[in-house]
Amino acid sequence: MIRRILKKLEKKEQKLRQSFGHDITDPKERKRSQFHFNWLDHGVLRLRWHNFEEFAPGAYRSNHPNHARFEAYAAMGIKSVLNLRGVAQQPHYLFEVESCQKLGLTLVNSQMAARRAPSVKELTSLISAFETIERPFLLHCKSGADRTGLAAAIYLMMFAGAPLSVAQKQLSFRFLHIRKTHTGILDHFLDVYAARTAQSPIAIDEWITTEYDPEELTKSFAEKQSTLRFWQGWR
Repeated sequence: MIRRILKKLEKKEQKLRQSFGHDITDPKERKRSQFHFNWLDHGVLRLRWHNFEEFAPGAYRSNHPNHARFEAYAAMGIKSVLNLRGVAQQPHYLFEVESCQKLGLTLVNSQMAARRAPSVKELTSLISAFETIERPFLLHCKSGADRTGLAAAIYLMMFAGAPLSVAQKQLSFRFLHIRKTHTGILDHFLDVYAARTAQSPIAIDEWITTEYDPEELTKSFAEKQSTLRFWQGWR
């Protein structure tokens, strides 16, 4: 019964979200879209909390900026923006496109998810974006905690020569990433890679393209979570 109610509420929320962001050039639609960005996309929480940090030379991370923040970052010398939320006919993306065009920032889009295992296609697309993006660049998702954390970790290993132990710190509570939730699957991704490199060295990009299995990672994460819940209940 509760699940049915939650599903109905989720469908209503999705329908509400999809009713915004069709044309931000129209004054009335723009006003509605700004409301969506501030409240349904939680932009008001990001007015003072930016989750901003330079995690490697010329590489910055943050949560989703508003126009004022894009202006500040452009003034700092940032030239490109790597958006991990993908392309969407939604206010957050339309306003970002508008800001980048006005400020002369190059916008690069790469789709990732926070609560499921990243696909090989998503990861290779991300790495390809890292290889070609003009620096200094800003990397962001919605909160700058989960997707951004994993992407930053991969960047550090591939392009900054950082060891895995250092890269893993990009997924931490410092950025409000919480391991003991569904987003812990991103930590599990790095944990599985760590176990593999303990056997013999292999570069993260080579592991992704030749050995990494998203379905197997999802399965092993579920088993790990089940075991953890068992022992927590036992105590």
